[in-house]
Amino acid sequence: MLNIKKLFIASSLFFSVLFSPLYASTKVLRIGAIPDQNQDVLDKRFNLLSKELSNILDIEVRYIPVINYVAAVTGFRTNDLDLVWFGGLTGVQARLQTPNSIVIAQRDIDKEFKSVFIVNKKLKLDPISNKKELNKLKNLRFTFGSENSTSGRLMPEYFLNDAGIKIKDFKGGRAGFSGSHDATIALVNSGAYDAGALNKQVWENNLKNNPKRTKNVRFFWMTPAYVDYHWVAQGNLDKRFRKGFTEELKATIINLDIKKPEHTKILDMFNAKEFIETKSEYYKNIELVGRKLKKIR
Repeated sequence: MLNIKKLFIASSLFFSVLFSPLYASTKVLRIGAIPDQNQDVLDKRFNLLSKELSNILDIEVRYIPVINYVAAVTGFRTNDLDLVWFGGLTGVQARLQTPNSIVIAQRDIDKEFKSVFIVNKKLKLDPISNKKELNKLKNLRFTFGSENSTSGRLMPEYFLNDAGIKIKDFKGGRAGFSGSHDATIALVNSGAYDAGALNKQVWENNLKNNPKRTKNVRFFWMTPAYVDYHWVAQGNLDKRFRKGFTEELKATIINLDIKKPEHTKILDMFNAKEFIETKSEYYKNIELVGRKLKKIR
């Protein structure tokens, strides 16, 4: 694991190269996203969306990958990313650090999002229905996803704590951090960890499309619902592009229509039927949990 200082240096070097004058054209809408899955999945999803936004808005739209969740928040704070697909926690972090930023939209599924806990089949642990039974995870090797993931760390830890389980209760008095939801599945599947927590959508997609990755893993518990992913935009887009541009951008995302073939693929990649309006206040509970678990100070 990199410590905070090393992570900051790595992120700074990454952005100093990536966001050089060559990339910083004021006429390019720069899209980013938290790297919560394998990069090839993210590349396909956001490059396809960028192309459609470019066609509809008649501007150049460029997807810029980032190295980790911290880099996504940093890139937004330094105004090097214009529009970012954040999780609940990173979206709150970014908005608190970036005055005048605007919540654009969320997916239909983000109003009531959920995490799942998974276990290696060798443990012979049956699924539970009562969160108090999460105590069966004590003394096991447990991994979260990214340290700043809402569905892969923040909310799973919140529900674990609510059930009376602290990180110190896992084997060795600590938990692992895989870095992404896909990696969590792979680590539990391989037996490197006994159990883990991740995004429900990623789990279901892997069950359907990657049977080898899930053959040694079973579902253990699903959390109650909470709000999660959302688009956040810089507050200066009207000035940089044209009057009313922010509303045009918002409308373009919300009006992606699953009945249109060119939009169906995009929405499928987001595991959604549509994008819908949302508000920053809907994420207040995420902020409260983030402060309680010291992910927001």
